[in-house]
Amino acid sequence: MADSGTLVVTESRQQHPLSQIAESGTHRLLLKQWVKEEDLLARRVALREARLDGARKEIAFLYCAFFAFHAASVLLLFLPSSASSSSAASAAAACRRSWIPCLVSLLSSLAMLWALRYKSDTEAVLERLLAREREDALLLARAKSLRVEAKGGADRPRRWQARDLAVIALFAAACGVLVLTRFLFCN
Repeated sequence: MADSGTLVVTESRQQHPLSQIAESGTHRLLLKQWVKEEDLLARRVALREARLDGARKEIAFLYCAFFAFHAASVLLLFLPSSASSSSAASAAAACRRSWIPCLVSLLSSLAMLWALRYKSDTEAVLERLLAREREDALLLARAKSLRVEAKGGADRPRRWQARDLAVIALFAAACGVLVLTRFLFCN
């Protein structure tokens, strides 16, 4: 009788703790589903990270395009005026015609700033989604149940954030270029 007791004890020591779960068909199916869910979450996290990197590259491109556009527009505005004669009549004509390029410059700046603001909002949404996906993956990896968050943050109106400071500064720079251009052409 003692031999059979030691045999049961040694068999139980050699088996993995999840072996009893794996022996059951329904439990094995649940384990497979759990592994699939972990794989799916890992893929979604990788996809969100790639989309976030893409959004950040687009934001950097928009910043560069903004400054390149203003540098080119100022260069084009002042290049013809320096080549023309410096008579008072041509200066007055240049002052009258300068509002068209200035208006186009301002409208283009506003369009770029709107695109920059849109992309920064997209970046913020992607950051939140990525954080949520990472949290779900962490909770699943720890074998905890997924929790439902009721923060209510999505219903609140959006407020000015630190990332909007760059848009405001660029808008002020665009207006400054407009005023400076008009001042230089007309005086």
